[in-house]
Order: sequence, then structure tokens, then C-alpha cells
Amino acid sequence: MALRLTGQSSGKLRPTPTTADEFGLSGPSTLPDPNFHAYRKDLADVALAGRVIASHYAEPLARTIAIEATLREAPSSEAAAICELAPGDPFALLDDSLGWAWGYGGGDHRVGYVRSDALGSA
Repeated sequence: MALRLTGQSSGKLRPTPTTADEFGLSGPSTLPDPNFHAYRKDLADVALAGRVIASHYAEPLARTIAIEATLREAPSSEAAAICELAPGDPFALLDDSLGWAWGYGGGDHRVGYVRSDALGSA
């Protein structure tokens, strides 16, 4: 993949255009349902590139739920529960920090947080 310059840092290189036409942006966007499509301002599933704007995009890592876990709206035991995930349920991991894993899981691919220790390998 070739390096694409988006600005002029040294004054020697001509910047690459960053127009709406180049990125296919046109008019107001309709964001996908965040309950079933994993995106935050800082991170989004790479499958959503071109549909949502995020600082970074990540390819989900396939994991399974190792022990029964509650999928939550936020990385806290006090956060509202979305659903229960059973051992063996799939979980697509996008972020894992401070003891909480963020991604989507279960049969309906709900987006949320589970305790990191509830995840097993693929």
C-alpha cells in the first residue's frame, strides 16, 4: 500500500487532495445502528470504514466466551446489561483494556463490553 500524504509537512511535497469526491461523501449520512455495528469516536470495526468516521479502524479478533458473561453498555459492572452470553458464544474483539473487552457477540452480534477474563481463544 502506497503512503498517501494528506498535508504539507516539509513544504517539498505537494499534498494529496482530500475532497468529498475522493472519499465518496455526499450529503448527510445515516449512521448504522450502534447496537449491532461496532463503532465509537476512537475506534470502529474495519467493515464500517467509509460508513462511519473514527480515529482508528480494527479488524475484529475471533474469540469465544469461556465463562458465562454479561454484555454491558459500558466498561463497568454497574453499567446496564444488554444480554447474557453463554460459554461457546462467539465474540468479535475490537478493544481490550483495563479488564474490559469491547466488541460484538452472541447470535445477534450485539455490541458491548464483557469482562476480559470471560473470553477464551477462537
